[in-house]
Amino acid sequence: MSTHPPVPPPRAARIGLYLLVAALLAVVAGRALAAAPPHRAGVLLGTAVLAGGWAVAAALPRSRRTTLGWLAALTVGWAGLLWLTPDAVWLAFPLFLLHLHLLPVRWGTVAVAATTAAAVGGVARHQGALTLGGVIGPVIGAAVAVATVLGYQALYRESERRRRLIEQLTATRADLAEAQHTAGVLAERERLAREIHDTLAQGLSSIQLLLRAAQRAMPERPDVVAGHVEQARRAAQDNLAEARRFVRALTPPALAARSLPEALRRLCDAGGGDAGPVVRFRLDGTPRPLPTRYEVALLRIAQSALANAVAHAHAGRVELTLSYLGRQVALDVVDDGVGFDPGAADGRGGGDGGFGLDAMRARAAELGGTLSVESAPGQGTAVAVGFTPPEPTAEVPG
Repeated sequence: MSTHPPVPPPRAARIGLYLLVAALLAVVAGRALAAAPPHRAGVLLGTAVLAGGWAVAAALPRSRRTTLGWLAALTVGWAGLLWLTPDAVWLAFPLFLLHLHLLPVRWGTVAVAATTAAAVGGVARHQGALTLGGVIGPVIGAAVAVATVLGYQALYRESERRRRLIEQLTATRADLAEAQHTAGVLAERERLAREIHDTLAQGLSSIQLLLRAAQRAMPERPDVVAGHVEQARRAAQDNLAEARRFVRALTPPALAARSLPEALRRLCDAGGGDAGPVVRFRLDGTPRPLPTRYEVALLRIAQSALANAVAHAHAGRVELTLSYLGRQVALDVVDDGVGFDPGAADGRGGGDGGFGLDAMRARAAELGGTLSVESAPGQGTAVAVGFTPPEPTAEVPG
């Protein structure tokens, strides 16, 4: 049998129980006054004592020992009143409810069974015989009380279980929202890291190379020094524009007023210069506008690949090819540098720890593209990326 702790009844049920007890005590006292039984004074005194016992329940301390003592005294008082009058059997039903609410299920059921036996015995004593009505009445009352209270307690526990489940779901939803926020923050950090690597970091590296070349040419070749300084100035200007774009989160300046082929051609014109390799741009196919995110990805990959060729591959020649093949668009960056092992963990050999290749692969994967790197020590490097942008959506006239 279950040993669940007692479940507190709702306030309305407690008030109803008090009203029921008051009405039944009034009936017992009224019948004693009207019928004038031999123990009328005892019956009236017993109803008064029980009424007082029920009345002081609200003033009792909220402790288990006090509650059990009050319940035992009330049960004994009811048994004494039943000894004096059979009308006290009517009070057995509220007593059943009290036992079931204040005691654990097991002990409450035992108390109800004992009270039922006492009620049947009391009625039989007053009637002088054990009758069918004297047995069925208390037994049905006990059965109804047990079914009512146990059903209420089951519903209460189920409601509490669902309430706790809802609280857990709410907490889980909050945790999930926090996890999604954290994932978004990490994704944004990764995106900004790629942006900075492909623009500001590469631009600063180019400026450093140009200034070193200018330093080596001083003071014998002032014209070469001036050219390097001018290229460094333009690179610094472009990087300043990129930094401002980060704040505004707008399209890259290289694409703001020109097409992708023009931006790549300008990148190649400024990519090598006197201090670096010869960089050539070639266009295959008929250019067409692409969604901005694809043009940005192609430009950033070209910037990163060209910067790797200049800074790490020590290439003498770099060729950058943009190809429009039907719906597909491809970019190839080939250099004749020192090459490297693509399977090595440090990528280009320590220049950026391989982050550039990882960033290029991430950009391609985000847009469903493919990126391949072919290289070997002493044999140069070829980076190829391809995208299939979606077809532009035709607007339906309204």
